[in-house]
Formats: sequence, C-alpha cells, structure tokens
Amino acid sequence: MLSIFRRQAIRWFLMLGIGEILLLSMSLNLAMFLRYFGQPDELAMFSHHLLERSLAFGLVIQLGLMALGQYQLHTRTSWFGLLARQMVGFLLGGLGLFVLYYMVPQAYVGRGVMGIAMLLGFVAVALFRTLYFRLRNAELLQRRIVILGAGQRAAQIHNGMRRRSDRNGFRVVGFVPVPGERVKLPPEPLLAPGAPLHVWAQREQIDEIVVGVDDRRGTLPMQELLKCRQIGIAVTDLTTFFERESGRVQLPLTDASWLVFSKGFDVTPFRRFTKRCFDLGVASLVLLLTLPLMLFVLVAIRLESGVGQPILYRQERVGEQGRVFQLFKFRSMSTDAEMDGVARWASKNDDRVTAVGRFIRKVRLDELPQLWNVLKGEMSLIGPRPERPVFVADLVQKIDYYGLRHTLKPGLAGWAQLRYPYGASEADAVEKLKYDLYYVKNHNLLFDLLILIQTVEVVLFVRGAR
Repeated sequence: MLSIFRRQAIRWFLMLGIGEILLLSMSLNLAMFLRYFGQPDELAMFSHHLLERSLAFGLVIQLGLMALGQYQLHTRTSWFGLLARQMVGFLLGGLGLFVLYYMVPQAYVGRGVMGIAMLLGFVAVALFRTLYFRLRNAELLQRRIVILGAGQRAAQIHNGMRRRSDRNGFRVVGFVPVPGERVKLPPEPLLAPGAPLHVWAQREQIDEIVVGVDDRRGTLPMQELLKCRQIGIAVTDLTTFFERESGRVQLPLTDASWLVFSKGFDVTPFRRFTKRCFDLGVASLVLLLTLPLMLFVLVAIRLESGVGQPILYRQERVGEQGRVFQLFKFRSMSTDAEMDGVARWASKNDDRVTAVGRFIRKVRLDELPQLWNVLKGEMSLIGPRPERPVFVADLVQKIDYYGLRHTLKPGLAGWAQLRYPYGASEADAVEKLKYDLYYVKNHNLLFDLLILIQTVEVVLFVRGAR
C-alpha cells in the first residue's frame, strides 16, 4: 500500500490527466464546430462518432505529453522548459494521430479540424497547467510538515530541498531540536513549540512529522509521537520521506534495517510473470518497428569499417543475482579500443568512438541488439543498466548496497537514465545507484510503462549519451 501522501500526489496527477483529456476532447469538438460553422450538412456528416474521435485525439496527445515527462511526480524544470516540452509532446502526438488515422481511417477528422484542435488544445493545456500548478503549490493546499531534529540528518532536508521544485505540494514549517542533539542548522528555521508536541502540532495544523534525529536512542519522544498518530498526524522516517519526495534513495541516510523493514522489493511470481510478458510483447514489437533502422546501422558500420570488421560487439555484463552474460551492441568504437586489456569508462569526446558510432550512440541505436538479450531472458526492458564485471567488483567494495541493483534483471532503459545524465565515474555510479535502488524497491507494471514512454524524451533530446 502507498502512504497517504503518496496517494495524494497520485490523485493530483490523476486530476491533471483527467482535466487535460477533457480539455483536449472539447478542443476537437470546438474545432469541428469552428471548421464547419454555417455548414450544417457537413457538420452533421463529420460529427458521427465524435465522442470516440475526441477521446482518441485526447489520449494520443496525452501519450505524446507523457513521453516528454509531463506527468512525472518529480519534475525539475522552468516554465519555459515545460512549455517547450509541451510543444514537442504535441508534435509527437500529432505524428501519433497520423499513424492512428492511417490504421483506423474511421477516426480521421480532417487536416483542418486537426490543426485547429491542436492549436486550441495547446493553449487550453498550457492555461490549465498554469492554474493547476499554482493551485497545487498554494500555501492553503500545501501539506504542512515539521522536521523532528536539527542535526546532521535533518540538515540534509534544509540543504537538499531549497528549490521550490523540490517541495512540490508541501511546506517545511520548521525544525524542532531534540535534547542532547548537536544543532547543525542556522537559527531561522528552528522552532520551540513550548507545549507538548501533539498539542502544538494540532494547533499549528501540522499534517506530517518527519523524524530526522541523528541518534534515536533515548532521544525520541515516543509517547508524544504516538499521540500525534492518534489524532491523525502522520509520522514518517526521514529516509522514507526523501525517497517519496525525490524519487531516489538517499544513500547517506540508508541503513540495512530500513531496507529490511521498508515496503517494496516485489519479486513475487505474479510480478515476475507480468514483467516477463511485458518484456516479450514490447521487445518483439520494437524489434519489428526498428528493423529498418538496424539494417541502416549495419550498412553504415560496414561502409565505414570495411569488409572483415565486426558489426556487432559482445561484452560481458553482470545480470540478475550477479550472473554474467554476453551483452550485444552495434560496434561504436574502433576494434583496438581496449587492446591493452584495461577496461575504461567511456568519456566525453572519447577518441575511441568512430564517426558512425558517435551518431548511433547519440540516438541510442547502438543499444537495439540488446532486444535479443531481452528476448533471451538475460535482460528486461526496464531495470538498472548492466555494468561490466570488472567495474562491478570494484564498486561493490566501495559503495554500500551496490549489489542490490542485481536483485532484478538489468534493463535496456531505466529510472536512473531518465533522472540522471550519463555516468562514467565512481561518483556518477553513486548517484545512479540512488535511482536504481528506488526502482528496485518500487517497480511495478505501471512504473515500467511510464519509464518506457518517457525514454522517448531521452532519445529525442539526446540526453546522457557518449
């Protein structure tokens, strides 16, 4: 079960999604009326099955917006960035509509109606989103949160969530120090309730207390926290709060007991079955759709490298439960890239990358042969990206909980690839692990589908490729 605040966040985004599909559907209806105003016969003829056409129009445009990350719970971008992504999302949706109209001619509404509807829909969605985010971030509707503790752990919220985009839907009222804890915060955010915690929290209309005490032994006011729970105030561990609000696991706050007792890690037979069905179905479809692109890459590599040079590149990677497998890629580096036998991270402007390789890496075409790994069951479509054994052996020794990435099959795409740029160092591996652990703990079929759709954004904007 999701926490109450997680459910509230999802409700907000459901409100956004439902509101936008209604606006998009209404845009098509209005466009039909404007296009055939004064022509009742044509209007009547083109109005057949208008409800179904309107819903199809709205859903396809929404898929385009979803592919550009417009429905992420954790979004960091400017208003200009959101508007630019919305524009590209509408363009993607328009392409999707052309495909739909080709496959289902009965859904066709005409170029004039479609153009007017997209223009009306774009303006309506932009205005609705402006109102939506202002309403969601209005102080009256924000969750009021207080942090219990003012030491090193609590300071991570103060230092790590300063931007408004980090605090969507909630407001940190302040920090309540506990006796005996060394204060690591400036005086401004500190609070002195001057009354029992549950009395003060109820008076200040606090929705949630986040426990961020450095050392809990003998310092937590357990009876007061219990009374807070009894009057409807949520009490949350700091690590869980960070995970919920940021979409990643905060490694400095994580310990083994939290991992053991926290929710998640769904590896039931039913989840394995649904994930495998998802992998087989989508991988087969993508393989068919991208076959012409794969043939193009094959010819390009052959023309550049000449006869006798390999087209595919096989490399050992670490998979589920630490099992090593052979990963397939289109060769993007020269054949003597690692003649000395030393494994190296790929770097920016790596001189080992060929001209064709540089292009196919940018648009991720070099990864397409891994669909075969997915069909074989060595990889999944969605999951932590697989690393080489030599790197894994080193990172497992240096980074706590790194081995948990291998709880699941590695993926062709992943949550870390959406949320973090290309990683080519130990520091990058630490940052990516935060997102990989979040996925390992919280993966489900809907999450996989959202990641798959949003991966389109990574390819279109050439993010995180070297």
